Order: sequence, then structure tokens, then C-alpha cells
Amino acid sequence: MYEQHYGLSDRPFQLTPDPQFYFESASHKKAMSYLSYGLNQGEGFIVITGEVGAGKSTLVAHLMERIDTKALTAAQVVTSALDGEELVHVVAQAFGLDIEGKDKASALGAIERFLQDEAREGRRCLLIVDECQNLDFTALEELRMLSNFQLGSHPLLQSLLLGQPQFRRTLAHHPDLEQLRQRIIASHHLDALKPDELEDYITHRLKQVGWDGRPTLGEGLAPDLFNATRGIPRRINQVMNRLLLLGAIEDEDTLSQSMLEAVCEEMMADQTRGAPSQASEPKRLTGPDVGTAQSAAAMSDAEDRSAELEAAIGELQAASALAHDTSQATDPEMSEAIERLEQRLEEQERSFRHVLTVLIEWLEDGNSREAA
Repeated sequence: MYEQHYGLSDRPFQLTPDPQFYFESASHKKAMSYLSYGLNQGEGFIVITGEVGAGKSTLVAHLMERIDTKALTAAQVVTSALDGEELVHVVAQAFGLDIEGKDKASALGAIERFLQDEAREGRRCLLIVDECQNLDFTALEELRMLSNFQLGSHPLLQSLLLGQPQFRRTLAHHPDLEQLRQRIIASHHLDALKPDELEDYITHRLKQVGWDGRPTLGEGLAPDLFNATRGIPRRINQVMNRLLLLGAIEDEDTLSQSMLEAVCEEMMADQTRGAPSQASEPKRLTGPDVGTAQSAAAMSDAEDRSAELEAAIGELQAASALAHDTSQATDPEMSEAIERLEQRLEEQERSFRHVLTVLIEWLEDGNSREAA
């Protein structure tokens, strides 16, 4: 919808990886250098990690466009929670091998013969494994074993491993992965965009679809957008899609800070819609805008509870004072009224304590503390 309104040939902020929109940030440039160095070595493992949405898949798509398919045969695997035997079968299928109904040993044999045939034809083989943080330890061991295949003294398979930050930690600290660690020849963690790269990233993607300067980016929009997305490319794409749609609906030629605020509020509402109340069941949310909304809601709830508690205390004090002044402390009606007020005070105190507990637990969470 908005692409027609602004005269764009396509949507510039799609969430699916597309090498057409590859943007070489400082971190992406360094990653490509490590990849180039690793591929020139022709052996071992190259490891690229990054947060969800940091651009790992787009980086690989860009890499695949640059490789010479006459000299390099590449296969890509996107993993779920695979064990060793399952991974072997998936790798064989990724290279186009028919191993239907075969056991692990037969699948390994088929892979080795294929790699040898490719080597005799003068082609090296690259295995790209995405979402490696999902792999079982036995699957990582199978990857290491695959790297042992050789033709004479020449290794037959090189692997590029992509994963989220926890995969980097697993590789660094798992006591049984020492042999795999020794075969890592290049490693890089893909960082988010820097604040001064964000506007260039946006205009780069817009120019790929014929942007002629309409819409313009309002003053102060880029810093606010960075704060809302923390520079994660996929998050930027999500927000920009909504922002452009809002601009088209409202027929605006400038994307402003107020429009960004409206989009962020709408996205927060989408995430929290249907969730239980904060007091009864706290929900862990991440991101600065969502975190701020949750904090505000919990604080508002706490303030309401505090006001009710103070009102109950005031009523109890007033009733006690009246009983003392009129010497009616033993009057049954007055005693019953005081008892009701005491019960109400206890209930309000329990509720208030619960809200405070929710706030403390929420603030103890790392992401929530950063958002606060």
C-alpha cells in the first residue's frame, strides 16, 4: 500500500533476508573480511554470531551472491533441535543426496563419496549451518567429524556456523567441545548498527526501491528510532514498515517523531493485548518501549493500591478517634465497624505488598532493568 503512495517499486523494509538490501555497516564489513579470510583457508570452521535480527542471514545471502559456483559447492541447513544422526541426514539432503531410508553410516558414506567427487572436479564444498544454538552436542560432534573427511591431504568440507549469542558462549565454555574450538579459523560477533549508521541504513534501503526523497525523515527521528530499536536491523524494518504505512494513511510527506511515538505505542499494544493484569500475573517483556510501558502500568497499579491503603488507614484512624472521644469503644456497632476496617486494611496491605513484589521481580530481570 505505502509503496504506491510514495512511488516505490517495492517494499524496502521486508523482514525476509534479501541480498539486494545488504548494508555494509562497520560490523558487517568486518564479518565479510573474516568470511573472506576463512574461505581462502578452505578448511575448518568459520563462526558468525549475533542477536536475533542482526543481519546474519542477509550477510550469508550476500556471500552466496559473490561465490563462484564453478569453484565452490555450497549447501545451507537451518537447524531445529537436531541430534547427531538427524543432522547427518539433513546435511546429506542439503547437498542433494538421496538417502531415503538409509541409516547414519550409509548417509555418512554417501556424503564422503559426494565430497570426493566434487574435489576431483576441482570444487570445494561449504556447509552453512544456521541457528546453531539449537543443535544438540552430538550434532556439533558430527559436524566436527564431517570436517575430518579428506582426499589425500586436502580437506573436503568447510563449515560456516551461524548462531545467536548463546552459541558463542557454548563454544567458548563447553568442556567437550575443545576439539571443535581448535578447528575454528575465524570468528566474529555481528553487532547492531551504531547510532550514526541508522539513517544511512534507512536511506540505503529506500534507494534500492527508487526513493526520490519522499517521504523525508523528520528532524530527530533517527535518534528516537535508534532508541526504540537498539539498532537491530530487523526491528528497524518492523518499525519503518509501520511508520511508512501510517505516513501513507495520513498522507504525510515527512515521517515525524510524533508518528514514531504513535507506531511504538501501537506495537506495544499489539504485544500486550490480551495479557493478564500486571498485579495478578507479571509478564516479562523486552525492549525499551515495551519495558517502559510495563513499568508505567505497574507503577500506576502501585499508586492506585497505595491510595486505597491510605484511605483505609484514614478511615480506621477516624473511627478509632471517634470511639475514643465518645467513649463508645465497647459499643457493638462501633466494634464491628472497626473490625471491618481492620480487615480492609489487611487486604489492602497484602495487595500493596504484592504489587511491590511484582515491581522488584520485574526490575531484577536484566532486560527490564535496562529498559527502566
